Amino acid sequence: MSVMKDRDYGTPGVETGRTVTVEIDGRRHDVPEGVSVMRAAALAGTDIPKLCATDSLNAFGSCRLCLVEIEGRKGTPASCTTPVEAGMKIATQTERLERIRRGVMELYISDHPLDCLTCGANGDCELQDRAGEVGLREVRYGYEGEGHLDAEKDTSNPYFTFDPAKCIVCSRCVRACEEVQGTFALTIEDRGFDSKVSASAGEAFIDSECVSCGACVQACPTATLTENTILGHGQPNRSVITTCAYCGVGCSFRAELQGDEVVRMTPHKDGGANEGHSCVKGRFAWGYATHADRILSPMIRETTNAPWREVSWDEAISYAAERLKAIQTEHGTGAIGGITSSRCTNEEVYAVQKMVRAAFHNNNVDTCARVCHSPTGYGLKNTFGTSAGTQDFKSVAKADVILVVGANPTDAHPVFASRMKRRLRQGAKLIVIDPRRIDLVRSPHVEAAHHLPLRPGTNVAVINAIAHTIVTEGLVDEAFVAERCETPSFDRWKEFIALAENSPEALEDVTGVPAEDIRAAARLYATGGNGAIYYGLGVTEHSQGSSMVMGLANLAMATGNIGREGVGVNPLRGQNNVQGSCDMGSFPHELPGYRHISDAAVRGEFEAHWQASLDPEPGLRIPNMFAAALDGSFRGLFVQGEDIAQSDPNTLHVSAALQAMECVIVQDLFLNETAAFAHVFFPGTSFLEKDGTFTNAERRINRVRPIKPPLQGMHEWETVARLARAMGYEMGWPDGAAIMDEIAALTPTFAGVSFEKLDSGKSIQWPCNDATPDGTPVMHASGFVRGKGQFMLTRYVPTEEKTNRRYPLILTTGRILSQYNVGAQTRRTKNSMWHGEDVLEIHSHDADIRGISDGDLVSLGSRIGATTIRAVISDRMPQGVVYTTFHHPESGANVVTTELSDWATNCPEYKVTAVQVTLANMPSDWQMERRERRAEIEPAE
Repeated sequence: MSVMKDRDYGTPGVETGRTVTVEIDGRRHDVPEGVSVMRAAALAGTDIPKLCATDSLNAFGSCRLCLVEIEGRKGTPASCTTPVEAGMKIATQTERLERIRRGVMELYISDHPLDCLTCGANGDCELQDRAGEVGLREVRYGYEGEGHLDAEKDTSNPYFTFDPAKCIVCSRCVRACEEVQGTFALTIEDRGFDSKVSASAGEAFIDSECVSCGACVQACPTATLTENTILGHGQPNRSVITTCAYCGVGCSFRAELQGDEVVRMTPHKDGGANEGHSCVKGRFAWGYATHADRILSPMIRETTNAPWREVSWDEAISYAAERLKAIQTEHGTGAIGGITSSRCTNEEVYAVQKMVRAAFHNNNVDTCARVCHSPTGYGLKNTFGTSAGTQDFKSVAKADVILVVGANPTDAHPVFASRMKRRLRQGAKLIVIDPRRIDLVRSPHVEAAHHLPLRPGTNVAVINAIAHTIVTEGLVDEAFVAERCETPSFDRWKEFIALAENSPEALEDVTGVPAEDIRAAARLYATGGNGAIYYGLGVTEHSQGSSMVMGLANLAMATGNIGREGVGVNPLRGQNNVQGSCDMGSFPHELPGYRHISDAAVRGEFEAHWQASLDPEPGLRIPNMFAAALDGSFRGLFVQGEDIAQSDPNTLHVSAALQAMECVIVQDLFLNETAAFAHVFFPGTSFLEKDGTFTNAERRINRVRPIKPPLQGMHEWETVARLARAMGYEMGWPDGAAIMDEIAALTPTFAGVSFEKLDSGKSIQWPCNDATPDGTPVMHASGFVRGKGQFMLTRYVPTEEKTNRRYPLILTTGRILSQYNVGAQTRRTKNSMWHGEDVLEIHSHDADIRGISDGDLVSLGSRIGATTIRAVISDRMPQGVVYTTFHHPESGANVVTTELSDWATNCPEYKVTAVQVTLANMPSDWQMERRERRAEIEPAE
């Protein structure tokens, strides 16, 4: 076995809190009540040979290798399926057991290729290990006769190979696909000697329902399922535990290496967020970190029409500082600012916001969270008192009713979706509120009790109608409200929500959802037991995003579904460090820890520590920066790891604003769309080189450990510190740990966090301080952070974006499993095999009346722009609604999205754009211009 492997106890643990005493091989041991004999022996230090058993899957009992003898019982029971009992006397090693196990292994080996020295799993094969353990020295049956040695390999998947000749039909891959992932893509075909693993009834892996999560590869005990990187490079010889840099789930991985080269990313069993599971992106799509497109040298240019020129770090930093200082001299202190990245570490983000406040001498700092989850911060802070989700991911295992609103977890947060599906298969009920029929509405062994396909833009109307039902039908948890919530705010809300205008019947024509469906869903959520709410960008990216978040919080408080496991209000954050970038003070009105810049006492703490005078006035938000750039008062921008020219709404407006600036500095891995407007390019670091922390959607602070030094020669926070010094402010740290120490000293919720603590144990969920030194998995357990919960009025206000004869359809956007955000990373991996371009999903009725066939190029146009995209006929959306993703710059979905935004936070209304779709035969003018510009931004030879 590879030294990289985690200890495998054979079967899952059982938590009863009680122990029993058993005797194993003559020694007495206290073991947890209810565990298997196999796990009890492993806990006692004795590993019983096994092949079909692994502790991530339920016991199966098929391999007949783990047999034991138990005093008083006949035969040799399987240790994996036999639970321990008090006083049980177990023998794991006897002559009889040795003889049986050796015979079992002879049968396996008689139909198995004997190519161990050239096999990809050599050194990491359980079959090989078990043969050694049982002392197998000969195979008496020979190798003649019928067998499976000539079975053909399936190499269709770009990341792993399926070699059925080496399969022992232990069913671990099939069970992993069912129990861990929940896709049910694999099966055992035929019976007896003809049994074989099959992907979706004989299909190749690439054509099956397989989502390439890697659970089957992880579970396979032989070389039947093997990563292609292992086949190409061999076994790793060292490992580093780090954190995935994709979505907000924050999976922990064991980066397995040969020297500094990654050979395999294995999901870490002790990862608090993922517990040994993964998705296709985290497991396999890490090759972008060494892609040839990556820029490793700083570059500068005088104008955006000039070619890039590679320079030294000293020259690039000096050049950037001089241009920024010149702008401030001519246009004022507030003429420059910065944007932080949700893909960077807490430490890197903290450095940028500190540079803006202390070296730029203003608060013109904002973050990409502005355009995704800023309503979460506003809504949850006003109702609960803190700007974050309430539960840990494990909590979903105790939910009885799960309400998924405006989220598509199987595509955007697949590892958490697998947890959720597991609970749904166990009997929890599901309510989905989404215009689109997402996979969770109906998938293998999972079906929503209610799907409310509302019209885009009517979220608040639906949530008010649900709350109206709960209030008027007497379903409020009066005791919880009386004890935990502010009475005046509840009374006001109750009176408001009970108004007839908020009834499901009154809002039926608005939402498009039958009143009785809303009432049935409301009753289920209020009376079905533990009710947990999970929501995504379909909640926040609306003109009433903040109102909707507060509406969800109102709903949880009114029903008492807050403050314990299995309940809560949980935002599913999009990028790996959206939560952390907000925690670190990236908003123009807040210092780290969500403390307002106008608070003199708070500001004084930072001024004393930073030795700098801070502006008490909030700075510019991202939309304000763009507007000010166009009117000539904002002239310089530092952009950390965000492609705002592709990801922000109304692309033409963003491009014009960037073009109007005198100095745009981009810090990133690749020359992205924003770099077309840049004058300075600082190469960034991939997650494999970062030394810091990410904070995921459940407030879990995970260590990000480097496997090698930065390829471009400098950590991103070092670049920022050097730029600050060149601007005249002394800033710097010896390492990432020192930055976290400064964060902890100035941020109450992080007071107990340090690299030393994180490196000595597991990840921690903030708040972590003297009162909660081990972190806080569940928030608001005994009281809300703000004291008592506050109900907020959420009046439904229709969006200003209306359909008409010219623009009769509504466009809404989302993500797909294989790609991530603007695609800068995943498009540079083999994930593009599954999603090589963005497409427009359109209902067959809407397509027919426009003469559109499946696969046609169509023009997608709105009031502000147009693009060309390929149409796919789909019944996932209702008539009148079209859907696309935004992963590819060539399609440029955001060229049509408007600047309308949330009333409280300016989060753009990506989810509601009035459009028309017509046949097209060539790319739009905008796309042709973009292609020409992309050619121009390539670095000079």
